[in-house]
Amino acid sequence: MKKVLIFILVLPVIVGSAQNPGSNHHLGQCNPKTMPVLWQQTAAEYRALCYQAFNLATLRINAIPAKEIKKGNLAIVTDLDETIFDNSFNEAQLILDHQSYSDSNWKAWTRLHAAPALPGAVEFLKATHARGISIFYISNRDTSEIKCTLENLKALSLPCADTAHLLLMSDASTKGPRRNRVMRYYRIVMLLGDNLNDFASCFERKSVTERSSEADKLKEEWGDKFIVLPNSTYGDWENALYNYHKDFSAEAKDSIRTTLLKGYK
Repeated sequence: MKKVLIFILVLPVIVGSAQNPGSNHHLGQCNPKTMPVLWQQTAAEYRALCYQAFNLATLRINAIPAKEIKKGNLAIVTDLDETIFDNSFNEAQLILDHQSYSDSNWKAWTRLHAAPALPGAVEFLKATHARGISIFYISNRDTSEIKCTLENLKALSLPCADTAHLLLMSDASTKGPRRNRVMRYYRIVMLLGDNLNDFASCFERKSVTERSSEADKLKEEWGDKFIVLPNSTYGDWENALYNYHKDFSAEAKDSIRTTLLKGYK
C-alpha cells in the first residue's frame, strides 16, 4: 500500500478587505504622521528638548534687571499649540481613526479643553509672571475657540488666563498685527513658539530655502529673545514642502517628500 503525503500550506490571514479598507492599518502603508506623533508621545529626547527650551528661557528672564521689570511694561508672547499645549492626542486619534485633519475634528478636541502642558511650560510661565512680567498668548486658533482655550489655560493654572491676554485669529493667520497690538503698551522681551511664523513675519509663505536663509539672518536671536519648541508633526515647515498647496493628494505629497530627500549618491 502506497503512502500518500499531504502538504498543507498555511497562509497568513489579513484582517480587512478591499470592501472595507478601513478595517486594518493598511499593511505596507504607513501614515507619515505616525513616527512624529510617537516621537512626541514617547521619546525622552522630546521631553529633554522641551525642558532645555524652558530652562534656557528661564535663564534669559532671570537675567533681566529688576529695575527694568519694575517699570511694569515688560511682556513675553507665546504661541499655544505645541508650544504650551500638547495636542499629540488629537493627532494620534486621527491616525487611529484613519482620518485627516479637519476643522470639525480639531474643534471636537479643543472643546474638551484637555490638552496637557509641554514639560516645563507651566513652571516657566508661573515663574515669569511671578517676576512681574505679563504674558500674552497669541494663537491661530479661531476666535470661536476662546472659551475652551481659556478653560484649558485655567485647567493648567496658567497665569494671565483672560480675554485681555489671549489673542486668537479673527481674520488673517499672520500674527504680526497681534504682536504689534501688544507692543503698543509693552516691550516684548521674549517670544516662544514651534513655528517660525510665531517670531517674525519674514518667514510667512516663504520657500524652504528662503525660510532657512531668514533663520540664518536671525541666528543671534535663537536661544536669546526667540525660544523654539520642537514640533515635527505639522507646521509651516511642512507647508513649505508643498509650496503651501493644501489640495495635493497623499500620493502627490509623498512624491514631493521623496524628491526633496538628499542622499549621498
